[in-house]
Amino acid sequence: MKTDATKPRRAAPDAWRLGNAGRVLGNAVTRFESRVLELMAAAGHADTRLSHVNLTRHLDLEGTRITELARRARMTNAAMTELIDQCEALGLVVREADPSDRRARTVRFTEAGREWLKAFGQAVKKAEREMLKEIGPEAAEVLLQGLARYAGTVESIRVAGAGMRA
Repeated sequence: MKTDATKPRRAAPDAWRLGNAGRVLGNAVTRFESRVLELMAAAGHADTRLSHVNLTRHLDLEGTRITELARRARMTNAAMTELIDQCEALGLVVREADPSDRRARTVRFTEAGREWLKAFGQAVKKAEREMLKEIGPEAAEVLLQGLARYAGTVESIRVAGAGMRA
């Protein structure tokens, strides 16, 4: 007869909620993004919010139409316009008439926005190095390659994967 100490524990019926892949990935993303924001604040960009990153990650260096930014970010045009307003107030972006269609508006980085982008890139690289140190290069490589394959973005992760080895 087994005592309480030797009985195998039965998982709670809702234990899947705490250890599922989505939750673990979400927690990892939250930690990573929080670290990037800390590094941005330390670099003099304390006004940076995750929502600003959501705009800038979808903004092409040569500029992007507002409708395309909204589509890429999976936001409504109205929500994207509000986000652009915030980033414009920070001096990161500017709106201009699209040269191919004067009715459409294009958003592009300002010079200050490009400097912000450079600082953001440095913060991301540092956060990646810290993650690499904590989980190890082999685990990072497997993780990033596997997630890229799952997301259907294998070609884009090769660059990030190479950065992880640095």
